[in-house]
Amino acid sequence: MGSEGPPAVTIHVTGFKKFHGVPENPTETIVTGIKDYLKKNGFPKGLILGSCSILDTAGEGALDSLNKTLQSSITAKDSETSNPGRVVWVHFGVNSGATRFAIEHQAVNEATFRCPDEMGWKPQLFRRKYR
Repeated sequence: MGSEGPPAVTIHVTGFKKFHGVPENPTETIVTGIKDYLKKNGFPKGLILGSCSILDTAGEGALDSLNKTLQSSITAKDSETSNPGRVVWVHFGVNSGATRFAIEHQAVNEATFRCPDEMGWKPQLFRRKYR
């Protein structure tokens, strides 16, 4: 007892597809390449790579797909009775005007797009806060 070590951490990774002004989204490249990178370089001890999903860059129209991604990871986690570890979600967003990486502590989707999203939605003055 006590020799089994800390519980494993399952990491689910998401990124965005293309969007207006960014035809090749770097987050899609990161997410699609992460499995091969870890296979080549090895997984850190205690890490389990869960899902790697590319999400539509859209507001309300992408909610069904996002919910399916979340539900599939919960179902997979529940079936892994031998792994009662922690689950971490990492989402790579993109700011086409940024010059470096940034880590957000809290996401706020102001949804005041200057152009329609990839599904044609162009909200104005719509604000949703996520914690």
